[in-house]
Amino acid sequence: MRILFTGGSGKAGRHASAYLRDQGHRVINLDWVVSDVPGITTLKVDLTDAGQVFNACQAYAGIDELEPGTGVPRYDAIVHFAAIPAILHRPDNETYRINTLSTYNILDAATRLGIPKVIFASSETTYGICFADGEKAPDYLPVDEEHPTVPQDSYAMSKVVNEVTARSFQARSGIDIYGLRINNVIEPHEYVELFPAFLDQPAMRRRNIFAYIDARDLGQMVDCCLKTDGLGYEVFNVANNDLSVGLTNAQVIERFYPNVPVRREMGEFETFYSNDKARRLVGFAPSYSWRDALPSADSGR
Repeated sequence: MRILFTGGSGKAGRHASAYLRDQGHRVINLDWVVSDVPGITTLKVDLTDAGQVFNACQAYAGIDELEPGTGVPRYDAIVHFAAIPAILHRPDNETYRINTLSTYNILDAATRLGIPKVIFASSETTYGICFADGEKAPDYLPVDEEHPTVPQDSYAMSKVVNEVTARSFQARSGIDIYGLRINNVIEPHEYVELFPAFLDQPAMRRRNIFAYIDARDLGQMVDCCLKTDGLGYEVFNVANNDLSVGLTNAQVIERFYPNVPVRREMGEFETFYSNDKARRLVGFAPSYSWRDALPSADSGR
């Protein structure tokens, strides 16, 4: 496929775009920063400028596309990961403005230009837990896509707005638009760097609902969405299958969630950030775990 990937120079985007490249897709990165991923071409674009977005969506992907003499090919899909990635990077109003306006421009361009699929990055923060003022527990476990999305912060607010915007563009156009509520992205080298502390101090993972997503498995999820047509508008939780701490589910519940309803029986180390919908509808099958990177860790700590 010929894919326009926004934010391909970021932490999540670098790995996801590389995964798509390895699957044989042609990936063009739209970003402020040039990607250092081999085989990924970058076009520097301000996504809050609608003119630049519309132009980029109709641009050649490379000099080689001039050869047939048949004009600019249409992109098969847009993967939209570009965003201010969290609170405290920019003033709150700028985070909100950039994230919502860039997403509007991408969706507007895709639907007007006949690009048949958009996959966009939403966030775990939409559930209002990650950046809450003080300690906030989920309404129930495991957290699925039906859980209320009522956040307090500008970043998560922008992601909720983007989901509403995407649903409206899908209703107008009928194309496939899939939102990925991505959990805390972990790069391969971060297992050794970060997880020993998570095992020693599991409370560090409370704001992430004790979940995570390996950056490589995130790439697989994007590819699964590219290969799955006809769902219309959907949002998916994206997380690995297991907890990001060495405790069992029962131990986490006893220590952190004693009054939170548990809606179904769960596996001993199963993630509280349910990925059931992604596995069922698009065939997502995450294959990485911190337990493989840290095989000597005490998994029952």
